[in-house]
Amino acid sequence: MKHVTELGKKSERDKRRLIASAFVFLACYALVLLVVLLMFIVNDPSGWKAFFRQNSSDVFSIIVAAFFIFGIGYFYFYFEDREFLYKLSNVALFFSVIIFSAIICYIFGRFVSIYARPYAMFALLWLFLKNRRQALFLNFLFVFLMFSIDLFGNNIAMTAELVYTTMLLGFVSGTFAVFVASKVKNRFGLLLTGFLLAVPTVLIIFFFQIPNKSYNWINYVSSAGYQILGCIVSSVCAIAFMPLFESIFNRLTTFRLRELTSTNAALLVRLKAEAPGTFNHCLIVAQLAESCAVAIGENAELARAAAYYHDVGKLKQPDCFTENQTDYNVHNELTPELSADIIRSHTRDGYELLVQNHLPKEIADVAREHHGTLPIKYFYDKAVRYSGDADLKDFSYLGPIPQTKIAAIVMIADAAEAAARASADRSPENVEKLCRAIIEERMDLKQFDECDITMKELSIIKMTIVEALSGVNHHRVEYPEIRFNREKQAVKTEETDD
Repeated sequence: MKHVTELGKKSERDKRRLIASAFVFLACYALVLLVVLLMFIVNDPSGWKAFFRQNSSDVFSIIVAAFFIFGIGYFYFYFEDREFLYKLSNVALFFSVIIFSAIICYIFGRFVSIYARPYAMFALLWLFLKNRRQALFLNFLFVFLMFSIDLFGNNIAMTAELVYTTMLLGFVSGTFAVFVASKVKNRFGLLLTGFLLAVPTVLIIFFFQIPNKSYNWINYVSSAGYQILGCIVSSVCAIAFMPLFESIFNRLTTFRLRELTSTNAALLVRLKAEAPGTFNHCLIVAQLAESCAVAIGENAELARAAAYYHDVGKLKQPDCFTENQTDYNVHNELTPELSADIIRSHTRDGYELLVQNHLPKEIADVAREHHGTLPIKYFYDKAVRYSGDADLKDFSYLGPIPQTKIAAIVMIADAAEAAARASADRSPENVEKLCRAIIEERMDLKQFDECDITMKELSIIKMTIVEALSGVNHHRVEYPEIRFNREKQAVKTEETDD
């Protein structure tokens, strides 16, 4: 009954979110129309009123066309990615990128050349801010929006042939950009993408101008040159303005993930200085998580970043965690209940610290979820031995359990690294036994019930961690310890284990 009630509340909450997103869509649609109006005013500052009177039917066509374009966009998200609509910041991001890209395209088309429009900029921005699938579809909507403005409201003396040519250039450059740039991992690679985009678009201009009776090489070279400029500007603008959208909407991109995993990142510098044991533990967990993410087809960059930051909550009281202690253990002077509370609070503290430092929610969520609702065995056992009885809830993490496969990967990698480090036997057979026990225990405690991870993926994760830890903890040969003086004479020989 309780489960049914919770589902009902969630359904009601989701309906309210969808209604709110629909109203935000309409408000942003009105904002787009306002931007189009400003374009007309800039086109003819003194005669824009007369333009509206004389072309009222065309203006109405733009209003209707834009309404259907954004209506299609809304229903696309509704049926394909409803979670997108639940967050109003996503809707704001969508329209911000649309409006910004339309303004940049208008500026270049109005004051440089219609061929210089950086059509691919929208597709590139959305590719890195969200994903390839959405970028492909939404690029068509963006191009249709610009086509509607050109067809019904442009007064820059564009011929019908030129309107359709630019529409095709927008489709091709945006679609080609998504496929070419999908594997790009650095900003320089994104810049090179601009040059590659010019290849198909220049060919399109050539084949469109060939049948033209007034065709000449000067016009073609001029048009092709502007088109190459537009493709390069698409990449440059995407590079220049992506950090702006990353910052305002707190979005994760491949570039930002790499910046966050740099050892110069502020929180990682603190972790290295104040909790060196935790920092080294995070480095190994990050390697394991990245390998596991690659093995099951998840975002390896995100897995590595989440693992780097999963234990930053230990910065609050670093000396209370074993990996940062030397000879003195503060828990020897504390009650088991207080010790357990300190240990389990690091997930909540990590989440709060990451949010305060404006790190992406995806990374902060992993910091909070990577222990799920697991019991803290050591202090629970200690409390039972002291008092004879203890409430397991007082010795368990507060959750929530992992909501994503990345969080599940970090949960397993974190426990496997700690278990292997504490074990005297680090052979592949023993490491495999440890990993299997870790995964089975978490399955028994229903830690993976909300992250959609499969048995096959858990098996792959286990084998990947075993192989990786076997490489880290490989057998070392025994070296004879021989010390030499300056004359390179052996002064002491003794067998020792390095």
